Amino acid sequence: MARRRFLVDRVRNHAAELRGEDARHLSRVLRAEPGQQFEVSDGDGVYLAEIAAIEKERVVFRIVEALDTPALPVSVTIFAALVKFDRFEWLVEKATELGVAAIMPVNAARSEKGLLEAARKRAERWRRIAHESSQQARRRGPPEIGEPQLLAAALTSTLAEGMGLRYFLDEKPGAPPLLTLIPPPTERHGSDSVALLTGPEGGWTDAERAAAAAAGWAPVALGPLILRAETAAIAAAGIVTHAWWIS
Repeated sequence: MARRRFLVDRVRNHAAELRGEDARHLSRVLRAEPGQQFEVSDGDGVYLAEIAAIEKERVVFRIVEALDTPALPVSVTIFAALVKFDRFEWLVEKATELGVAAIMPVNAARSEKGLLEAARKRAERWRRIAHESSQQARRRGPPEIGEPQLLAAALTSTLAEGMGLRYFLDEKPGAPPLLTLIPPPTERHGSDSVALLTGPEGGWTDAERAAAAAAGWAPVALGPLILRAETAAIAAAGIVTHAWWIS
């Protein structure tokens, strides 16, 4: 069985600390004891670590050795239109497990009223979900969870324009399948970056389609069926990640 992995703020002088809820879980739920070994990651490296001390709200690790960990095959950012928060939380959890680099919440014309303002209060909760899912998935670190923004701003943001490939998931008939627009294996590289724009439950407006196309986003389809917004986001992320993984 693989060792549990915990994310720490930093590793310094061959030591690391775990605080807060993660420390309480390790000491009270898992009933860990000094001498037991786990993995820790500070986002830059992964290490085998041994518990040196357990306190009420803090666990201190002694670093045993650095571990080799595979790099993610491609950097994927999901620009996800806001949906009801139970579904958006599911999206954050599963996208994190798939290895996405970032999730950027966006407000579309058909996003439910009030979601944008409420989302600004939910960002920290989403970051906590991403943190927990990253530990479960044994990632080096959690994805970035951006501040909610309007679709128009997201389409032309510096982050979006820096993506090598930008795909606009469209439920309207006529868009080519996502797989047909993915570069061939010989043209895929670990340094590639891919952006996926996923819509709200009500779908895109024609004006939003036009704006996305004008900003350089390629419309793509995931199949003949209409998927829920969160399902479409995860399906697209899975397709892209797997394509680069097998390259």
